[in-house]
Amino acid sequence: MEKVIKPTNGYTACAVSVLLFIGSGASLFGAASTDNGFLGLLGALAIIACFFIWKGLLILQPNQARVLTLFGKYVGTIKDNGLFFVNPFYMSAKISLRAQNLAIPTLKVNDKMGNPIEIAAVVVWEVSDTYKASYEIADYVLYVKNQSEAALRNLATGFAYDNIEDEHAAITLRDGGTKVNELLVEELNERLAKAGILAIESRISHLAYAPEIAGAMLQRQQATAIVAARFKIVEGAVGMVEMALEQLSKKQIVDLDEDKKATMVSNLMVVLCGEKAATPVLNTGTIYQ
Repeated sequence: MEKVIKPTNGYTACAVSVLLFIGSGASLFGAASTDNGFLGLLGALAIIACFFIWKGLLILQPNQARVLTLFGKYVGTIKDNGLFFVNPFYMSAKISLRAQNLAIPTLKVNDKMGNPIEIAAVVVWEVSDTYKASYEIADYVLYVKNQSEAALRNLATGFAYDNIEDEHAAITLRDGGTKVNELLVEELNERLAKAGILAIESRISHLAYAPEIAGAMLQRQQATAIVAARFKIVEGAVGMVEMALEQLSKKQIVDLDEDKKATMVSNLMVVLCGEKAATPVLNTGTIYQ
């Protein structure tokens, strides 16, 4: 469990070390002048004390921490920035508390429907528990990398690429947007909690079908779009023909029997549903010729 400690002010320790250094110089000079062994001993002890103080000085930059141990036992963590003095026998390890970016390389996986896809993401993370990051795992940076790739693979296999394969899917990788990113962050935090790592944000940076099926899927998407467009065109054309026949009958512009109606409907549907502009054919006789 992480334990944050408040060490001694380092500036005070520096001032004491300066005074000891000056005192040691004076004692050694006095011992050499008077041949006084006691002054020489005091001078030597003062110098040793100076070296101990200097060894115990620590400088911490903003958003950095030092994990302290004494003969293999965890003592605590310093998270404040500045100059501090700690026990000279402490061993310290530096850990950055700054937010870091991890670009997960493009992975080739199968989505929920079994289609091979390519997916990549960017993860923003930071150390939240220095004790876990230092002692629960061997290398927390490598741990973040491996677990992030595993989380992204698991996310990709849990959803379809789009609604073409799974028409009733509430969330797809392509259209999920913010929800997909939130689900990735949740899974990352579950996996990284053991290492004392917090995933702040994640974004899908690349998403595409694998090259071997990309062409076929593109044709399928185009066909689906064409069918949907044709459906709308026919639906609109039928409504227009119905409205035209209703208006002609209502206003009694022309009296149409069933054959004439059929011919008119046929002509209107060709004009309204055709991809190219209609080229009219003038009939100088009757529709029965």
